[in-house]
Amino acid sequence: MQLRKVLHVDDDESIRDIVEISLVDFSGFTLVSTSSGQEALEQLEHFKPDLILLDAMMPEMDGLETLRRIRKKSETQHTPVVFMTARVQQDEKQQYLNAGAVSVIEKPFDATCLGDQLTSIFLSHS
Repeated sequence: MQLRKVLHVDDDESIRDIVEISLVDFSGFTLVSTSSGQEALEQLEHFKPDLILLDAMMPEMDGLETLRRIRKKSETQHTPVVFMTARVQQDEKQQYLNAGAVSVIEKPFDATCLGDQLTSIFLSHS
């Protein structure tokens, strides 16, 4: 199995732009970017990602609530979810993992390595 399609959820447009350059231009992935948890859930109706990259802190619906709703959908129950956050205290990181995330990436992240990092995470959880 190969990582090809990523759904990215982040309310910060500049982060979405950097992730797009990293994953599309550098790594050749198919990427759908959304600015909210609700928008991500709507995209999942017709886009079936291999992996979901999810911001933890967003207005309206935060990353944990978005993850809970993603897991309620039968087609995404087992899709690997990676949180991306600036808040990486050990207890917070553990909370994301306990909620069902497979990994947590710290912001700021290295855009030149993000594709390889996600591929490694994906392969270790598929």
